[in-house]
Amino acid sequence: MTSSREKPFGFAALIMAVAVCAVTRADESLHQRIDKLIEEKADGLVNPLATDAEFLRRVYLDLAGRIPKADEASQFFDDEAADKRFVLIDKLLAGDEYPRRMRELFHVMLLERRGSQDEWTKFLQSSFESNKAWDQMVGEMLNPNAADEVTRGAAYFYTSRLEKYGQNPTDYPGLVRDVGRLFLGVDVQCAQCHDHLFIEDYKQVDYQGLFAFLGTAMIRRDVQFPAVSEKPLKKKVEFMSVFDMQQLDTGPRLPFSTAIEVPEFKAGEEYLTPPDKKTRAPGVLKFSPLKILAEQLPREENDGFKNNIVNRLWWVTMGRGLVDPLDLHSSENPPSHPELLQLLADEFAAHQFDIKWLLRELALSKTYQRSGLLPDGESEQPAAMTFRVALERPLSAEQILRSTLLATGELERVVARKKPAEESEEPVDPTFDEIQEQFLSALANPPREPEIEFSPTVKASLFLSNDDVVLSWLQPRDGNLVDRLSKLDNANAIADELYLTVLTRKPTADERSEAVNYISSKGERRAAAIGNLVWALLTSTEFSVNH
Repeated sequence: MTSSREKPFGFAALIMAVAVCAVTRADESLHQRIDKLIEEKADGLVNPLATDAEFLRRVYLDLAGRIPKADEASQFFDDEAADKRFVLIDKLLAGDEYPRRMRELFHVMLLERRGSQDEWTKFLQSSFESNKAWDQMVGEMLNPNAADEVTRGAAYFYTSRLEKYGQNPTDYPGLVRDVGRLFLGVDVQCAQCHDHLFIEDYKQVDYQGLFAFLGTAMIRRDVQFPAVSEKPLKKKVEFMSVFDMQQLDTGPRLPFSTAIEVPEFKAGEEYLTPPDKKTRAPGVLKFSPLKILAEQLPREENDGFKNNIVNRLWWVTMGRGLVDPLDLHSSENPPSHPELLQLLADEFAAHQFDIKWLLRELALSKTYQRSGLLPDGESEQPAAMTFRVALERPLSAEQILRSTLLATGELERVVARKKPAEESEEPVDPTFDEIQEQFLSALANPPREPEIEFSPTVKASLFLSNDDVVLSWLQPRDGNLVDRLSKLDNANAIADELYLTVLTRKPTADERSEAVNYISSKGERRAAAIGNLVWALLTSTEFSVNH
């Protein structure tokens, strides 16, 4: 029997043990906790860390939006410091290329190739330059402020979707769908006319409640930049299911939440500042659904908001979401690692929605740095949801363009090229922006299609095989790759430099032998042969994915 003296001692010991565990847990960095949770559910051996070559290419593409230069690769390979990967991750996150990479990434994620707009580009670029918190960015998109020259471009998220195409009505269902998908991870469009047929969690009221926030938004026509206004919401949104025809209604309501009451105003009293008919400037509403949406959606208390963004950033770095598909968070489609998703969401919120901080922790993890090669002794790749191996991820059209220009030695020349002030009859080399439009047309997905998987097309192949500008980069020109390789006497050295520059690795013995034999067989057409080898590597699957 336990004595009275032993009871408090046992209780104190328990408290001390819990405290020690809490301290130990708090002392662990997020990336260490990530690896523990992944390895606990791995259901098999996890791959060892990737080689320096595999890691280097992956991290440059993710954080700088391009492959590493040959000299950057050589310097990293020669560095024997144990912490060189940590140092490089911090260097890339602090570099000038990080904001551009994030701008391009989030532009594709949020706009899904609906076009580009200078004010929108400025909004994204400045947000990532200042490392603006994600909840603030989302708030600025959901309730854009036309008076703020730095952030007003955020309205393009709305206006790109509210613009009418031909005789079609304004696509409010598409707008509702995208706000739910991109900021909450739920696609409620199929619940517009009835409860979702296949996902029990998604009810018709979830769609209609979100529609109540967005259905009165309009494009402003009194300014030259993206801007929106709102018509007064005078009553609840009425709806009925096509199945039971029962009349229902709701005020503005986030999915799985409670509705907001719609206040009643006498005619003419809806505005704090009435509209100006002369200037066509909209007034300021007393009850603004967009303002309330921007206050309620991007909040720490909103699990859907937190879970969605950390799941998307996990997909960006790891190649697959913890919830997959990304926009079908529901009880019927649970995360592969629920504890990890919760941990990421809570830690992200605790660190003030700092995207750069979270990307750093993800990149520091062994899970991110794992090799993508087939594990020893296994004939098939492990299930993607285990994250036992690194998963291949497709390069965006922007990444392919910048990496191709860098590899061929043409990047600085093209970026420095300016469009002439006046039209000239002489042929003018295209600018970077003009070339990028060609790459987007050939390699990017059609508008409104998420870019999730690697999808090679005949159109892309024909473009890379026949475009005069692309082929011109494979001709020897002062200082470019073909010119430098052509000046090397040793064919083995040519092969080594070629593979290092284009694929960030040395060739295998077979690859080196094939390259040497091919160059040697071409005699006086040596430069053309080298150009063909460069083209072959640039158009390979290996170049088109992250490793």
